[in-house]
Amino acid sequence: MTSPFTHQSVLAAEVVQAFAGYPPGDPGEAPPLLIDCTLGGGGHSALLLEAHPDWHLIGLDQDPTARAAAAERLAPFDGRVRIEAANFGAWMPPADRRAVAVLADLGVSSPQLDRAERGFSFRADGPIDMRMTPEAGESAAELLDRLEEGALADLLFHYGDERLSRRIARRLVAEREAKPWRQRCTSELAYAVAGCYPPKARRGRLHPATRSFQALRIAVNDELGALERLLQRAPDWLLPGGVLALISFHSLEDRMVKQAFLADERLERITRRPLVADAAEEEANPRSRSAKLRLARRLP
Repeated sequence: MTSPFTHQSVLAAEVVQAFAGYPPGDPGEAPPLLIDCTLGGGGHSALLLEAHPDWHLIGLDQDPTARAAAAERLAPFDGRVRIEAANFGAWMPPADRRAVAVLADLGVSSPQLDRAERGFSFRADGPIDMRMTPEAGESAAELLDRLEEGALADLLFHYGDERLSRRIARRLVAEREAKPWRQRCTSELAYAVAGCYPPKARRGRLHPATRSFQALRIAVNDELGALERLLQRAPDWLLPGGVLALISFHSLEDRMVKQAFLADERLERITRRPLVADAAEEEANPRSRSAKLRLARRLP
């Protein structure tokens, strides 16, 4: 690929198997439709279009770099692919078509994490941004400069499961008095958070700032709000017998998906326990270790 956006799709075999039983479309009718709510680099969609030669795709992504990479990856399926710049939480489907398959991979893609200018990670120094749609809405730095200490502590606790949320919030608010966070970089934020941990706790497998960065990213992009809207609306996008597949990466998301699948009278659970990566995939792609795939079928 000539695009700088390259990403290894998690649970690829499980996703293909999830839709393996759907029969081909009838000649003369509209082709079966796949809606990929988080297109990314197009990895999952390419596998599904290859497995189902009669399927068409609508792929959604709010990241222009991802859309460009997906267009390149999906070029062999020209005529069967439509890519839209959209957040799945606000997207409106075609009024005259319903899908046989709806897929969402809720993880942040590797290129977004690895590119310093996006500000998602403390491993490469960059601005404290974290927006999925660049230059749209409030950045993480602006959020840090705006929130009061109590609200920031609640955000870190609820979205990041951060047990030291109050101590960290106190430190971050004190730091911005000397210099606002919008004038700082990700390494400074990570250093400030890590300084709230005892010395021994800073040397664990998980970096001390991981939970705080996760919480800020979720808040900046309204990820849980978008997921809630998707869970409410996606069953109506499906034909009877169509499959809804959601890949989550942390407990908040997985809990929301599980509870929605249980409570929604339009859906029948396919997986009672989530599908997870096997040892070989975990070794080849460490980011797959926290991935959980849940499946549900649209009832008549």
